[in-house]
Amino acid sequence: MEKKEIRENSVWHMLQIRTIKLLNVALISGAFAGCWFGYYAYQAVSPYYDKGNFLVVILFALLYVLFSRVYNGFLISINRISELCYSQALSAMLADSIMFVITILLVKRVPNVLPICLAAAVQMLLILSWSFLASQWYTRKYAPKKTVILYGENHHLDMLIQSHRLDRRFDVMYSLDVNACLKNRNLLSDAEVVFISGVQNTDQAEIIRYCLENHVELYLLPNIYDVILRGGRQLNIMHLPMVYVNRFNPSPEYQLIKRFMDMLLSFAALIVLSPLLLLTAVAIKACDGGPILYKQKRLTQGGREFYVLKFRSMRVDAEKNGVAQLSTGIKDDRITPVGRIIRKTRIDELPQLINIIRGDMSIVGPRPERPELTEQFEKELPEFSLRLQAKAGLTGYAQVYGKYNTTPYDKLQMDLTYIAKASIIEDVRIMLATVRILFDSESTEGFEEKDAQVLAGKIVENGKRREAGFPPECAGDIVKEQSTSAG
Repeated sequence: MEKKEIRENSVWHMLQIRTIKLLNVALISGAFAGCWFGYYAYQAVSPYYDKGNFLVVILFALLYVLFSRVYNGFLISINRISELCYSQALSAMLADSIMFVITILLVKRVPNVLPICLAAAVQMLLILSWSFLASQWYTRKYAPKKTVILYGENHHLDMLIQSHRLDRRFDVMYSLDVNACLKNRNLLSDAEVVFISGVQNTDQAEIIRYCLENHVELYLLPNIYDVILRGGRQLNIMHLPMVYVNRFNPSPEYQLIKRFMDMLLSFAALIVLSPLLLLTAVAIKACDGGPILYKQKRLTQGGREFYVLKFRSMRVDAEKNGVAQLSTGIKDDRITPVGRIIRKTRIDELPQLINIIRGDMSIVGPRPERPELTEQFEKELPEFSLRLQAKAGLTGYAQVYGKYNTTPYDKLQMDLTYIAKASIIEDVRIMLATVRILFDSESTEGFEEKDAQVLAGKIVENGKRREAGFPPECAGDIVKEQSTSAG
């Protein structure tokens, strides 16, 4: 295919996708516009006329687009129909809720909620219809792209593509060692997409150049130090482009605003959620008469120890003699009936709002880990201590974008990704994205005891491999089994 034809096809593809997305925004905004023009516009103390009403609808559309982008609600090329529906429904509900609050301010009383509920019901039907039709259209219009996976230290990307159902977009022809590809470039002759995983920089350069010259799409899984370099500051010194890298050292303004947000939102959450907190405390006490809260030693910024607070979800004797025992997950027989509910809904984590007010934690940051687990992780992943550059968080990048089977190595990369580009905007984006995964059983909880046990086994295995003259296996190959801490 000629280069001009490739560019034209790419532009036409983008135009089609954007048209489909704009149709979605128009439909969902149209449903809101119907309830606004049909009822709420005439309830305001000082009714808007002409442009004012249209600005209200535009504000809704902007909010809906903002939330949909945060929750990846428009990724019809990747997301399943259920994921599209969930993301867009959540976006529409949040936008409707904000607009209803604005309506209360304009009306100066609580108006009839029925019109906005009716609009939300229509939006749900439109979202379901659009997600199904758009997904079917994309599948029929665009065949999966011929894909080659190149690895140095295999991350099993071919299996990940299948497990995440991305085979609708990527048709993996074969997965092979990068050395085989470097010896025979013809292996990439039919490829439209190339994935690179665990390949050394010198070999990466050859593949990247080939892909750019031959209009092949490239997806590169960076290593930890690639992630660290992203946070570097680009400078021109001695008439040369350089990257300045230093430890995480946020500006005083960022720290002040972040601390203000932590205090404000934590106090507000405690007040708003106080009935739920009280109900949970009563339920735990009534269940077995044991203590309501569970404390466990964790590490925060700079390796400082503190006691994290959780609602107790296990029996009082869950850890006999003070020895931590590995949880087998939500079916662990040590978990109380109340504990199963609060774990599944993440209510057990809410007392950590007190840790945030105390200054031990922040709302957003790497999840705090136990000192003994951190010590075990550092034996296999020396870079693990770099997570402690930032204050521990109630939620974080890894919790929002990771899954239950995300490897320890990859979760560490996610934590360092956040540290490399930490900002107030990024914090707000992660807070918003956290809402989406509250009821997602596949979201990750951070590093757990199971990870440490597997890594410990990996240390022994790597020692045997070194003695036998073989290179150690990559820690990123570890497949995490879902587990939860004893708390």
